[in-house]
Amino acid sequence: MIRVLLVDDHPVVRTGLRGMLATESAIEVVGEAGSGAEAVAMAGAVHPDVVLMDLRMPGVDGVTATGRIMAEHRDVKVVVLTTYETDADILRAVEAGAVGYLLKDTSPAQLAGAVLAAARGETVLAPSVAARLVNSVRRPSSTPGLSAREIEVLRLVGQGLTNADIGRALFISEATVKTHLLRMFHKLGVTDRTAAVTSAMARGYLT
Repeated sequence: MIRVLLVDDHPVVRTGLRGMLATESAIEVVGEAGSGAEAVAMAGAVHPDVVLMDLRMPGVDGVTATGRIMAEHRDVKVVVLTTYETDADILRAVEAGAVGYLLKDTSPAQLAGAVLAAARGETVLAPSVAARLVNSVRRPSSTPGLSAREIEVLRLVGQGLTNADIGRALFISEATVKTHLLRMFHKLGVTDRTAAVTSAMARGYLT
């Protein structure tokens, strides 16, 4: 019997997921959590084999909760189940330790199959997500790389400096810092500073 923990901040979604999984005799839903923090606590209490994790929740989000669960329970398999499929979201989830990334339009049969596969240690990805990951890996060779100055700016972003702080450190204006960031966002295919640093580390620009 595969023990599953459902994590979503919407009770109606959790009820729907429980119903979808009820048709699979090899799966037992052993708990529900309405937040990332609750998911971390529940993982230690109910000892699930698989966690179905929502991505965007108030407070502790799904990526952070995934990382914490993986740090404490290495044998647990986390499968993200979300409506979001941006490159940054996918990359963050995979880096946190998720073995799967599914969208909420997944059919009941596909969801049950994904849970069973994840429990066996297999990677489960929605087709569109798999395509995005492949494109993300290929992108560095097909798009302009980051310049030395851009990498320098991003390194300081990763250290938590503000645009004004970065400008003072590099003797450039705050407007120039913003320009560098916008160019990097475009090159990396992201929309925010955190995702830019994460993506740059994954591609080897930063250590």
